[in-house]
Amino acid sequence: MKIAVDAAGGDHYPGNPVEGAILAVNEDSNLSVILLGPKKAVEEALSGHDYPKDRIYVHDSPEVIGMEESPSQAVKSKPRSSIVEGLGMHQKGMADGFVSAGNTGALMAASAFILGRLDGVLRPTIATFFPTVKGAGLMIDAGANLDAKPEMLFQFGAMGNIYARDIMGIEVPRVGLLNVGEEKEKGSETLKKAYHLLEALPGFIGNIEGRDILSGQADVFVCDGITGNILLKFGESIPDALKTLLMGVIKKKQLNAEQAGMVASLLEEAFAPFDYQRVGGVPFLGVNGISMVGHGGSSPVAVKNMILNAVKMAETDINKKIIASVA
Repeated sequence: MKIAVDAAGGDHYPGNPVEGAILAVNEDSNLSVILLGPKKAVEEALSGHDYPKDRIYVHDSPEVIGMEESPSQAVKSKPRSSIVEGLGMHQKGMADGFVSAGNTGALMAASAFILGRLDGVLRPTIATFFPTVKGAGLMIDAGANLDAKPEMLFQFGAMGNIYARDIMGIEVPRVGLLNVGEEKEKGSETLKKAYHLLEALPGFIGNIEGRDILSGQADVFVCDGITGNILLKFGESIPDALKTLLMGVIKKKQLNAEQAGMVASLLEEAFAPFDYQRVGGVPFLGVNGISMVGHGGSSPVAVKNMILNAVKMAETDINKKIIASVA
């Protein structure tokens, strides 16, 4: 198994991608990694580490796509960037997948252009993990398709169902359609038609409301990209907001250092499911290959887990199952 890794992506490149790649190959003895980025910088980052030199390779990709650059322009104007060349390697069969913590828009645009869509898929989509009290859920779409047709929402559910089962290990994933009410006739015409299509999907439990997300009433939450992205950003704000409120109560109650430390420790443990490092990155589902994107601030552990998830996607041959599900 060989995974191409964007060593010039994210807020902490090349250090964190390089360290994450080393962690991944040390954990999986059958894995090799190709690090793409400015060769000198990547080699300097590698030089301070002990790693299996026969399983980590450096490919010189001198052009860097910044986090704030226009996605379409960056892909066109920087053909020697790590994103473009890494996906090109994957498309040519030189790597079994590509992962990056870089510019999400550029990676999405390049994935669609270079890898193309799977047969039968209307639009590729971004799936993201969303923590619940029952464990990680999968929200799909998380921002790729702002205006989704009923047929697209059905395909999001089908692809999310397969990913939840084969990658997340949920034996029979519960798929819910985010709506303004549980009743079948609720919502816009798009949502009503999507409900009708989704009824044919194994594990579909019907409409779910916003209050059903954190309580884990479903494993896969289907929605358009606007709804998904708003919920994702809201979810990211929850831990910090609650910590701020709790610190205010601790100060008001005048707890001593030991008591405050115990509360902080309990809070950290309670919020462990919200830690993005556990899953590392999220996939672009529906593209003809394996392309995963991680948080811009991805730590080495997050990069490692993103690489290992890409390996798992390749091993389970998830794309063939997606093609069969949307036919």
